[in-house]
Amino acid sequence: MTTTTAATRTRVMLNKVPEVTVFFWIIKILCTTVGESFADYINSTLGFGLTNTTLVFSAALIIVLVAQFRAHEYVPAIYWLAVVLISVVGTLLTDILTDSQGVQLWISSTIFAVLLAAVFGVWYARERTLSIHSIVTTPRESFYWLTVLVTFALGTAAGDWTLELTGWGPGKSVLLPAGLIALVFLAWKLGAGPVLSFWLAYILTRPLGANIGDYLSSPSGDGGLGLGTLVTSLLFLGAILGTVVYLTLTKKDRTVDVHD
Repeated sequence: MTTTTAATRTRVMLNKVPEVTVFFWIIKILCTTVGESFADYINSTLGFGLTNTTLVFSAALIIVLVAQFRAHEYVPAIYWLAVVLISVVGTLLTDILTDSQGVQLWISSTIFAVLLAAVFGVWYARERTLSIHSIVTTPRESFYWLTVLVTFALGTAAGDWTLELTGWGPGKSVLLPAGLIALVFLAWKLGAGPVLSFWLAYILTRPLGANIGDYLSSPSGDGGLGLGTLVTSLLFLGAILGTVVYLTLTKKDRTVDVHD
């Protein structure tokens, strides 16, 4: 047992993130698709503009993260709402660099990759772990959410850069990130480090979800299904809501409280 009041409070906090199950990856991909399609809908279809859209969603994200940090355990509704909003904000950050500032995608991909490495470096130097199974203190949770934001921005930039290089259409573009995720899963099964495997898969689900969203929302003439960004967003938001309600009731994604 620790001897200080602050440490005691830290000890009684339960892990603030869900167990990494199939439900985790399903909702993660759903969230990334919403991040792409909903950002496009608000920014382009409604003509809200990149700056205004970013400000609105950033404000909403701050409010939800305050609720997330104030919670003493993992609450599915709060946690996954934060992921949805952070996926939108991460997408918009990359879009601002590309569309408003004219930064080339390979440059923004490099910037976010370096930033992600720096966050991981500071996180590990301070906490001696990058495991998501021990998000039981405020510093660890801060590093976790900062990492999530950067991975969304990096996944957006790297995914768009890949499409720019390959020239692939909406349907075909789904195959590359899906294949890479399969390789990461195979490497993990063969003994690769679970922490590295998790974060690689986490980054790759961003372009996978975005490409799925593009495939569903793009006009049929462009190789998509023509559902539009609004319908795609509503479908995936409904799927996220249904899954979160199920997990809230069943508690299937609760973690064992671990401190390391």
